Amino acid sequence: MSERLVSLLKKYDELNELIQDPDLVKDQNRYRTIMKEHSHLYEIAELHKTIENLEKQTEETKILIHDEKDSDMKELAREELKELENKLEIDKEKLKFLLIPKDPLDEKNIIMEIRAGTGGDEAALFVADLFRMYSRFAETKNWKFEIMNINDTELGGIKEIVFSISGDNVYENLRYESGVHRVQRVPATEASGRIHTSAVTVAVLPEADETEIDIKQDDLRIDVMRAGGPGGQSVNTTDSAVRITHLPTGLTVHCQDEKSQIKNKAKAMRILRARIYEMEEAKAAAKRAEARKSQVGSGDRSQRIRTYNFPQNRLTDHRINLTLYKLDLVMQGDTLELFDALKLSAKEELLQSSVTAEDNED
Repeated sequence: MSERLVSLLKKYDELNELIQDPDLVKDQNRYRTIMKEHSHLYEIAELHKTIENLEKQTEETKILIHDEKDSDMKELAREELKELENKLEIDKEKLKFLLIPKDPLDEKNIIMEIRAGTGGDEAALFVADLFRMYSRFAETKNWKFEIMNINDTELGGIKEIVFSISGDNVYENLRYESGVHRVQRVPATEASGRIHTSAVTVAVLPEADETEIDIKQDDLRIDVMRAGGPGGQSVNTTDSAVRITHLPTGLTVHCQDEKSQIKNKAKAMRILRARIYEMEEAKAAAKRAEARKSQVGSGDRSQRIRTYNFPQNRLTDHRINLTLYKLDLVMQGDTLELFDALKLSAKEELLQSSVTAEDNED
């Protein structure tokens, strides 16, 4: 057994004793944290137990094959051995992935920003399509989402939208969406049927708690103004829009979706906090990754990560060379296959880098 597995099994035994303590439930935050860790370690412990049983059965079957005189029984034992060895290989592979240290960011809620890039009105329409795709996927996961700021167009598109998604392991599932999304399709306004290429950018920010990012009031410049947008919404009649500038970083957040200035300010602070948190995490990640270039998880917003080709009903993720011919379903929120493939690729990369690190130590 690896040192990490031994350590985790020992930790699991300790937690088993701890959860028997009736005083534990008195501190609900600690109770939830411990039960979450216990649940993860339970999965590892049970899989390890299954692997040990399979190894025992495999050895017993090998002995049976060696000692058995009846040819029919021998053949049955060989078939059983093959099944046991296949199951053992699959479970050992599962255990490897479970032993990869979990990123503490994976459990965080997110703030997602989608902005129209090149392509004018067509890009703005695709922003609306992507927002619909993510919101429908969120519904399938029973996640909650809230629009924080939106700048829409008269043609039904969206120049920019900022929204939050909260629930179980949101960042783990959506963290690889940051980057440039390219769309190829025939616009409804194109009489000649010519395929138009446009692009939008997506940013996925893990949402930070107030305790994680301390923003000093002296570092902020807060401006209030009347909200703008097509159609002359009722929000335009009051100075409800808020723009917050973080002076040390130069980051600026504008929020006008609510009629209340107080609510807009609160939303703007959440967005600002997430952006600063992302900057700090990016610096830390860059230091950790100096020795290797992450293929999937770089989160570089300038990187073209995916192409949506509507005439061919094709979606291609360029980072993992995955092509799906069900773009119509993906745009309706059927994105689980895509997101799972990205998570698996990232885990395989982490596993490979940890093996390489161990080899270098040896």
